[in-house]
Amino acid sequence: MATEKTSDTTSIGKLALYDLKNGIKNVGYSLSRPFHWKKKDFTTLGTIFVSTLALSTIDDEADEVFVRNEPHVPRVFQEAGTRFGSPQVYFIANAGLYGFGLFTKNEKIRKTSVLIISSSVTTGLIQSLSKTAFGRARPGNGLKSTDFKFWSHEAKYHSFPSGHTILSMTMAHAIAKQFNNTWSKIGVYSLGSVAPISRLFAGAHWLTDVGLAAVISIVVVDSIDKFMFKSNTYKYDKKEKQISWRLSFSGDKIGVIGSF
Repeated sequence: MATEKTSDTTSIGKLALYDLKNGIKNVGYSLSRPFHWKKKDFTTLGTIFVSTLALSTIDDEADEVFVRNEPHVPRVFQEAGTRFGSPQVYFIANAGLYGFGLFTKNEKIRKTSVLIISSSVTTGLIQSLSKTAFGRARPGNGLKSTDFKFWSHEAKYHSFPSGHTILSMTMAHAIAKQFNNTWSKIGVYSLGSVAPISRLFAGAHWLTDVGLAAVISIVVVDSIDKFMFKSNTYKYDKKEKQISWRLSFSGDKIGVIGSF
């Protein structure tokens, strides 16, 4: 049953409570999805697993290339990537965005912010559990990409997946979905990719850490956005705006293509 929408005359307190309730519903929905998966969902999961496994075969080589070229990367790029992908800056930016939408009673901005926050909570839980459960070694510790120490609490075994990538791509994908213009989307995704790429040059993560983190962000954001659309909790365009993602195999290459 759809939650009753709020109007411009609703108090800020009631709007905040409305958003909080919907945010909690979004997180609950996204975390419960695996219990409702169908055959196509497990097929998608299998495809992601196989693709990640295939990409992992070049993790060590890719790390060497990125680290070797790190001195040629502008300091401002590395600094921007590290700061934007940090939890502190990320949540300050979200709080600012939501605060603006709340006090101006702008429903589209509020909806976007609720989507970001809900997705962040879900991806954050997935990331935290995965880092400890998989216990994958980080680059630069004299260890290889195939070294794991399951259920480890050591920082050097918390590489998989990339937290900076999950945060930046969650925000970028949620914001990009609000634009109809292709170039606007490209601009948003370009900014969102700064943190993931900078982590590779810094030798902080393997290529698959970043790749899978981006996929997790996209899947979670799309899932919650679809739920919000069907629940009719906020105003949406008549035509739901989605990006269609598919894997592409060609010769010795593998990639992901997004169709706007």
